Amino acid sequence: MSERIDLHTHSSWSDGTCGVDELLHRARRAQLDVLALTDHDTIAGWAELPRAVAATGVAVVPGIEVSAEHESLSVHVLALLVESDADSELAREMARARRSRIDRARSMVELIAADHPITWEDVRAKAAGETTVIGRPHIADALVARGAIPDRSAAFEEILSPSGPYYVPYYAPGPVQAVRAIREAGGVAIVAHPGSVTRDADLPVDLLEEMVGAGLAGIEVDHREHDETERARLRDFATTHDLLITGGSDYHGAGKPNRLGENLTQPDVLAAITHRATSSTEVIHP
Repeated sequence: MSERIDLHTHSSWSDGTCGVDELLHRARRAQLDVLALTDHDTIAGWAELPRAVAATGVAVVPGIEVSAEHESLSVHVLALLVESDADSELAREMARARRSRIDRARSMVELIAADHPITWEDVRAKAAGETTVIGRPHIADALVARGAIPDRSAAFEEILSPSGPYYVPYYAPGPVQAVRAIREAGGVAIVAHPGSVTRDADLPVDLLEEMVGAGLAGIEVDHREHDETERARLRDFATTHDLLITGGSDYHGAGKPNRLGENLTQPDVLAAITHRATSSTEVIHP
């Protein structure tokens, strides 16, 4: 039987709801052989991976989901097997984005508190630790805990919507810059869910082509926010531009309905990713 590989998951170091150990135990129960840990703009969870891999037998691809922005469109890029160098451009950009996220979250909470029962302390209580990257999901969880909204999805559709009165932007690099920084850090750049239904529009084709020119290696085609028409369109683009095609669950634990292993990546694609990476970061095997 072919290996079951999920190249997009999150832990409580960003906006997932379970720690690294629990994530890998859940991956084992889901009969996954390999997953990528791709927390938003942080590698804080990487230190826990060797022990969790040894305990569960699930191999892990260390990664990051890098937040970028293009003309008010949110663009996420999976950075797989990048160097963990704190002095790299990628690390500096992520640090800047994390600081901006915190300032943005505080500002949003202040605005929301005028109309809904929430405090900054409520939001901090939903973060796993001092180095957790705080974002809108933590605000959503605080609102749910206060009974202001039924669940995360409803919070994002209403109170936390980018088109709503409480939304505050935050710093993020451009997607082309993000791809170049990932490549300079020895990693493999995969654009995540570019046809997501949660966006106001698909990412422009000319932007994707610019990203390819900057070193984009692949597209996350198989994702729950892509319908069959969108998957076919993205698959054609990937084939035309000789890009790798990946799949991932974008698992966040209780934060989203996504299920581990609901979309998978083929073993030969993972082999190509490991071959293309030039950093010292490697897949962690049991």
